[in-house]
Amino acid sequence: MFMNLLIVDDEPFVLEQLKYMIQERYPHWNIYAVMDGSQALDALKHHEIHLAFLDIELPGKSGLELAQMMKDQTPYTTVIILSAHQDFEYARQSIQIGVADYLTKPIIEEELLDILEKYANEMDHSDLVMRAIQFIQSHYHEKINLTQLANELFVNPSYLSRKFHEEVGVPFSEYLLNYRIDMAKEKLSKNKGESISVIAEKCGFGSLHYFSYAFKKKTGCTPKKYKQEGQKHAQQN
Repeated sequence: MFMNLLIVDDEPFVLEQLKYMIQERYPHWNIYAVMDGSQALDALKHHEIHLAFLDIELPGKSGLELAQMMKDQTPYTTVIILSAHQDFEYARQSIQIGVADYLTKPIIEEELLDILEKYANEMDHSDLVMRAIQFIQSHYHEKINLTQLANELFVNPSYLSRKFHEEVGVPFSEYLLNYRIDMAKEKLSKNKGESISVIAEKCGFGSLHYFSYAFKKKTGCTPKKYKQEGQKHAQQN
């Protein structure tokens, strides 16, 4: 298992802290530490970056602007935002861009290692299946199917289907549906002002009826009830 990591933060102490914590657990990973967006984009030109940690407040381009550029230029790079602010608006924008995770500063080692372990487990998949997963996670809100995904990865659809099922344990279609449901659950809990139909559309469901059916089948409750419970929980906290 091997990974190339990119860390972008304008605080030298944070760069060194993250490098130390990561290398303690994963000494064979390559870590590229830079201090601004232009250096980060240069690193992307010369290295295949699997996982990127971006500070939200950077000189020049912000972390969110950089994340959007990275998603456009290297869609298979998994992006994690670092921020000293527990700000819902930042989190909302991160989700819209397709950022995978959001860590608040000061970085807690246990939280960082939990995230690294999650993505390290993904790296146990073959490169083909890992790229398929990353494509799904970046484009789940769009109309995608197995044939389109295979074309993006320049492989035969039947071969991709077999490899995906073998390594992930579920068919492509089920993984995509589960991921869309997970994203919908997150949006239903956090986006109070958005209607259920808008959330369904943003998560790749072309029909509100199908979204409601699939959501209830997977979670045991309707999207409306899930949203109400999420808001009730948020008010209590």
